[in-house]
Amino acid sequence: MSMTTKAVPRTGWRIIVIDSCQAGKLKLYRDRRDFRRSPEPSGRLGRKPGSRPIFVIQKHDASQLHYDFRLEIDGVLKSWAIPKGPSLNPREKRLAVSTEDHPLDYADFEGTIPEGEYGGGTVLVWDAGTFRNLTLDDSGRAMSASRGLDQGKLVIELWGRKLRGKWSLVHARIKGDRDSWLLMKLKDEFADGRRKPTSTQPKSVLSGKDLEQIRAQCEAE
Repeated sequence: MSMTTKAVPRTGWRIIVIDSCQAGKLKLYRDRRDFRRSPEPSGRLGRKPGSRPIFVIQKHDASQLHYDFRLEIDGVLKSWAIPKGPSLNPREKRLAVSTEDHPLDYADFEGTIPEGEYGGGTVLVWDAGTFRNLTLDDSGRAMSASRGLDQGKLVIELWGRKLRGKWSLVHARIKGDRDSWLLMKLKDEFADGRRKPTSTQPKSVLSGKDLEQIRAQCEAE
């Protein structure tokens, strides 16, 4: 099975060899994949970011269709699987299940992961852009994104092509469950309970293709 990939132009980015700290964070990612078969990036090379960290949301038609939400934090893409995708309605809380860290160059990945491989199915870049960390501690002082994750709360401002504005990501704090988080749109000018972007804007922001078109292209190559 071959693949198709596209690259998002990102000003100030260049390919670098990742350091040992980042390599350690990506061990689980690599252990789960056979890169002789999977077209996903191996993470041996990273990307040096510009002034603002990136986010990406990838629509993933695996055993169950879901959306993978990824934030650039500490040199990797921290990742969550959102079964229903993001909602613009502040009254709706969307389950976000944390998954393994991904390499930064995964942000550009579109293609088909072969059946039988981890995460087998077709992937497209549903949204992409930059984000700003707005997380505060209990005293109202600015807190790093990594510390916010450690404490189970992150507030961010997204600047994507489909999603914009302020969002919160909060650990669900279910006893014995470390992986369940809740993604919520915060009230601002971009909140809109009537708009359903996962339904009305299904195509990739990179290629302009939908899942079926990407799958067909991969099969034809």
